[in-house]
Amino acid sequence: MFIFIYIKAKITKIYNFATVMHNVLYIHGMGGGGDSRIPSILSEILSPEGIEVIVRTYDFDPEHAAGQIAGWVDELKPELVIGESLGALHAMRIKGVPHIYVSPALNSPKYFALLAWLSLIPGVTRYFDNLYRPKQGDRQPLHFTFKILRKYRRHRKEALAASAADGGNHMNLAYFGTHDHYRKSGVVSIRTWRRYFGKDTYVLYKGTHFMEEEFIRSMLVPTVREFFQGKP
Repeated sequence: MFIFIYIKAKITKIYNFATVMHNVLYIHGMGGGGDSRIPSILSEILSPEGIEVIVRTYDFDPEHAAGQIAGWVDELKPELVIGESLGALHAMRIKGVPHIYVSPALNSPKYFALLAWLSLIPGVTRYFDNLYRPKQGDRQPLHFTFKILRKYRRHRKEALAASAADGGNHMNLAYFGTHDHYRKSGVVSIRTWRRYFGKDTYVLYKGTHFMEEEFIRSMLVPTVREFFQGKP
């Protein structure tokens, strides 16, 4: 009986591996990482269908992160990229691939520019490091120093320029939560999104910045499935 179960498990594992044919690169948000909730749910649902959702933890320094992500793109050759929150800017730098965005925080670098100068005050960096300390696990370490934060304004400019240079030849679809508290401050802004991508490129869901599971299953998953429908 034990041998039968063992062989069945092996066959199932080999079958599942063989059916994974399409790569989706998921770019997590600030303080996220390899065990982030949204890509974990996506992977659980879509992996048996031959769609592998890959998320890796990248550096908080945007220059270092850009190099890491560029290497992953060369390695994985994703057919679709999903960018969440602050990770949306990194996703935009990836050309020639369709994109989906979850709560894109396009204006966060503007606030980082202010925080950069505040970080020169003794104790401010330590305060924000503690305030935004990531959860335990495979998560992005955060360190709010002047040297790192001042790079984000240029990062935003280059990301938006890269997206514009792509010529709008690929899908750019964003999801915004109606109860996203970051919309009040302007960190997440539908107006900013529309300025760069147009008015028919986003969808609202009745949730928070951190897309709830019900909307992942009812909205995000079907969008990914539809994208890959009919692809060999």
